[in-house]
Amino acid sequence: MKNNIMIILPIVFIFDLLIPFILAPTYKGYNHLTQVMSVLGNSKAPLHNVYNAWLIVFGIILIVINFKVYTIVSECSSLIAIILFTILLIYAIGGCILSGIFSVGEVKSLATLSEKIHGYGSVIGFMCLTFAPLFVGIYSYKINNIKFFYFSIGCFILAILCFSCFVMGDKPNAKNTFLAFEGLWQRLSLLFMYLPLGCLILLKK
Repeated sequence: MKNNIMIILPIVFIFDLLIPFILAPTYKGYNHLTQVMSVLGNSKAPLHNVYNAWLIVFGIILIVINFKVYTIVSECSSLIAIILFTILLIYAIGGCILSGIFSVGEVKSLATLSEKIHGYGSVIGFMCLTFAPLFVGIYSYKINNIKFFYFSIGCFILAILCFSCFVMGDKPNAKNTFLAFEGLWQRLSLLFMYLPLGCLILLKK
């Protein structure tokens, strides 16, 4: 019973990926393939307050559950626990809470202070979260769960590849190529980052 709070982690990850699909129909012209999720939080989106509120709530939930993740992982390795705790904390603050408070515009112009805080916070948060599957994999190896080790490392490699495509997506020479599907690459990146973390509950009996 003491680990029941961990069940919340995969649930909120699923919600974070699904909510954009729920809100998008209200925003005429929004394209999941080419536009990032945070565009749903810009002032022109009909339900932007809902999406921004979700990001803040999501970040707070991650911070709370992060302490439980630390407790579980620290039973095996204090170093891995500290690194994972730091990764999740930075993502929760930069990629979620700050992104919810300071909304982005329809495009990546970073013209206003709000857009700059959102942009830099998201980039730092995403970059940190990319390495979460790696350290979950190392933790899995240390507790002799080899199958989950390979699963986590596979997710790490795919997260790196998708995140690289996402970063290159807004480059001029990426226009009219598969790299231009920034929305798709962002969602796939998050999926592969979330999977090992969301499945941590499976490693505890």
